[in-house]
Amino acid sequence: MAKKKGQQQAGELKQEKDQMTLADQLGGDVLAKLKEAKQSLAAEEQKKEEERQAKLAFERKQREKNMSFEELLDQYGSKGSKY
Repeated sequence: MAKKKGQQQAGELKQEKDQMTLADQLGGDVLAKLKEAKQSLAAEEQKKEEERQAKLAFERKQREKNMSFEELLDQYGSKGSKY
């Protein structure tokens, strides 16, 4: 019987080790730094995307501004009014 209890206890300890997550293994300070880095990277990515969208809109306006009358007529001719 003592042998079975020893095996059960060893099995329970092994299960506890298997259930430990990476967050449990890392210290709280390291985990907080990783979360902060993740947030800053996400914010930086969002800022880059917004800048890219603004640049595309500006370039589109500049192209339209520099279009000749013929190009504008081809693009918007059938959409506008006839008068």
